[in-house]
Amino acid sequence: MPELLWLIPALPLLGFIVLVAAGSRLSRRTVAIVGTGSVGIAAALSIFLGTGFLAYPPLSHHYSQTLWTWIDLGDFRPSISFYLDPLSLVMVFVVTVVGFLIHLYSTEFMSEEEGYSRFFAYMNLFVGSMLILVLADNLLLLYLGWEGVGLCSYLLIGFWYKDTANGKAAMKAFIVTRIGDTAMAVGLFLIFVNLRTLNIQEVMQKALQSWPESSALAVAAAALLLGGALGKSAQLPLQTWLPDAMAGPTPVSALIHAATMVTAGVYLIARTNVLFTLAPVVQEAVAIIGALTLLLAGFSALTQHDIKRVLAYSTISQIGYMFLALGVGAWSAAIFHFMTHAFFKALLFLGAGSVILALEDEHNMFKMGGLRTELPVTFRTFLIGAASLSALPLVTAGFYSKDLIIWSSWSSDKGGPLLWAAGFAGALLTSLYTFRMVFLTFFGEKKGVVNKRPGIRMKIPLVILAALSIVGGFVELPRTLGNFPAFSGFLNTVLPPVETAHGDLSLEAIMQIGASLLSILGIYAAYILFLKRRRYTEELGIVPISQAIHRFWFSGWGFDWLYDRLFVRPFFWAARINRDDFIDLIYAGVAWYNRFLHRALSLTQSGRIRWYAAGITLGAIITIGIAVIL
Repeated sequence: MPELLWLIPALPLLGFIVLVAAGSRLSRRTVAIVGTGSVGIAAALSIFLGTGFLAYPPLSHHYSQTLWTWIDLGDFRPSISFYLDPLSLVMVFVVTVVGFLIHLYSTEFMSEEEGYSRFFAYMNLFVGSMLILVLADNLLLLYLGWEGVGLCSYLLIGFWYKDTANGKAAMKAFIVTRIGDTAMAVGLFLIFVNLRTLNIQEVMQKALQSWPESSALAVAAAALLLGGALGKSAQLPLQTWLPDAMAGPTPVSALIHAATMVTAGVYLIARTNVLFTLAPVVQEAVAIIGALTLLLAGFSALTQHDIKRVLAYSTISQIGYMFLALGVGAWSAAIFHFMTHAFFKALLFLGAGSVILALEDEHNMFKMGGLRTELPVTFRTFLIGAASLSALPLVTAGFYSKDLIIWSSWSSDKGGPLLWAAGFAGALLTSLYTFRMVFLTFFGEKKGVVNKRPGIRMKIPLVILAALSIVGGFVELPRTLGNFPAFSGFLNTVLPPVETAHGDLSLEAIMQIGASLLSILGIYAAYILFLKRRRYTEELGIVPISQAIHRFWFSGWGFDWLYDRLFVRPFFWAARINRDDFIDLIYAGVAWYNRFLHRALSLTQSGRIRWYAAGITLGAIITIGIAVIL
C-alpha cells in the first residue's frame, strides 16, 4: 500500500507535536511511549512498504506521492511530495530502524534527566526531518528537511544548555554547517534559474540534455551542492564542528553519526549523481577530499582521551570513505558502507553511553579499564562493533562494504594508486585507533567503579545492532567469495554502476587479502602498544617531537586554531570597531524619537476629566472642519 508512504515522516512529526503541546503534562512513561512508539511504527511501516516494493520486479520502479502544491508562483510550483525508489528505501530503512533502537535505548539512558519530554520531542523532529530529506521528490522539500536536521542538531547538542560549553558547541555546529548550507542554497537558485525546475528527476534529465560535460554551469551546480554536503557530513574543511558535537547526550551522538545528519551529504551527492558526472573536476574533488579526510581524522582519533571524541573522529573518517567511493563513481558502494556504518557506529556510541553511565559520566578512557567482566553485554556487543569498524575479514559487515570501496578506488576509471593507498592506509589506522579504545576501556587494570548497569531497554538495542553489524554485510559478497550482487544489483537500478574495468580477479583477491592482513595487523599493534607493552607508548610520549605531533593531531590538525585567527578573531575585532557606526545611529534615532513621543503622549494622561473633554471637543471641531473644507 504505497499510499501510506506519507505516514513514515508524518508519524515522528506527530509525536513531536504531541510532546511539544502536552509533554509537560504527560508522565515519563507516556512520553517514552509517544516518542519511541511513533518512530517504531514508522520503522514497521517502512519495512512493510519496503517488502511490498521489492516484491514487484523490476527493481528500477519507483513510486511518487503528491500531497499538495506547496508554492504556486508562475512556473515555480514545488509540491509536498515524496519519491520512493531503492535508494530512498535503503535510507528510510536505516533512519527508522536505527532511529527506533536509539529512541528505545534513550528511554532508560535519559530516565533521570531534566527535560525528558523536550528530549524526545527534539529526537522525533530530528527523525521526521531526516525522513523528509530522503523522501523528498524536489530539492526545495529536501532543503526543508536539510535545515530541519540542522536545527535539531543545534537543539540536541546544546540540550544541557545550562553548561555554557554545550551552548557554544551547539552554536559552532550551527554556524559551521550554515556555511555549507549557504552554498547549497545558491546552488538551488542556480539550478532553478537555468533548468526551470527543482524536481530531482527532472533536474537530472534536463541537466543531461542542456549542460555539456564540464560546462561552467554543471561545474558550478555540482560544486555548490558539494559545499552543502561538506558542511553536513563534516568533511574537509568544514569538519571542525563534529568532535565538539559530543557535548550532547550520547543517544544524540548516535543518531547524528549513524542515521541522520552527517549522512545527509552522502545521500545528496548520490541522489544528484548526474550533476557530478557532468562535472568530472568536482567529482574528482569529492574523492580527494574523502581520501584526505579519512586519513587526517584517523590520526586524530588515535590521540583522543574521550571515548566519544574517538568515535566522532572515526565518523569523520568513515564518511571520508563514503566520499572516496562517491568520487570514483562507486555510488552503490558508498550507500552500502553508509548502511553498515549506521549499524556499527550506532552500536559503538550506545556501548560508549553504557560505559559512561556506569562510571557516572566518566569519558576519559585512561580512567576506565577492566570493564569486560563488569559490563559483559556491553563489552561483547562493543567488541562486535569495533571488529566491524575495523573491517575484520569475513565475519563483519564493515569488511564487505569497506573492501568494496578500497577495490573500487583502484579499479574504477576515476580511481588510481594514490586514492587506493589512502583507503588502504586508512584501514590500518582504523583498526589501530578502534582497538586502542577497546583495550583501554575494557582490558587491563580496573580504574573506575561501576555504579549502574544497563537495563533491558539499553541491552536490546545493543544486541540487535550487534547482529546487524555482522549480517548486514552478507547482502553483497565480493567476486572473490562468490558473486551474489543482491545489494549492488538493487541500488544499481537507480544509481549508475561503478565505472570500473573490474580488473583481474586474482588481483582483487590479493588486495582483499592485503587489506585483511592490514586490519589484523592494526589490531595486533593496538594490543602490543596499549595493553601488552604500554611502556613503549609511554616512553614514546616523553619524546619532544612525539609530544608535538600528538598535540597537533589531538587538536584536529590545528583547524580550530587556524579558523580562530583567520575568521573568528577578525570578526569580533571588526564588530568592536563597528559598534557605533552610522547605521546604528539611524536606529538609535528612531528609538529616541519613539521614546520622545511616548513621553509627550504620557503627559496628556493627567487624570483630569475637563482636559480629556476639552481634548475630545477640540478633536471633533478639527475633524468636522477638515470634512467641511474638503
